[in-house]
Amino acid sequence: MLDVREIPCSIKHGLIIQTFVDLKVGEHFILRNGHDPVPLRYQFEDRLPGGFAWSTLEAGPDLWRVRIAKVKAVAVPISADSCCSGGACCG
Repeated sequence: MLDVREIPCSIKHGLIIQTFVDLKVGEHFILRNGHDPVPLRYQFEDRLPGGFAWSTLEAGPDLWRVRIAKVKAVAVPISADSCCSGGACCG
C-alpha cells in the first residue's frame, strides 16, 4: 500500500510512478489518496499506455483507494516525474 495523503504535491506523482516502475509485470499496489486521483490517471494514460490496470476500490469523499497493476513492461519517459508545480492537479 502506498499512502500519499501526507506527501508534498511537488513529489507525489514521481513517487507513485516510481513505485509502479519498480513493480514486476503482474504485481500491483494500492494507492491511498485524500482526493480523486484523476490527473494521475491521465498521466498514466499518457506516459504508460497499455501498461497498467486501474481499479477504483473506494471513491471518497475523504479517502480514495485505487489498485494500480502492471500488466506489461513499458518504457517510462525520463520526464515521468511530477506533473505538478504544487497546484491542485496532484493525484
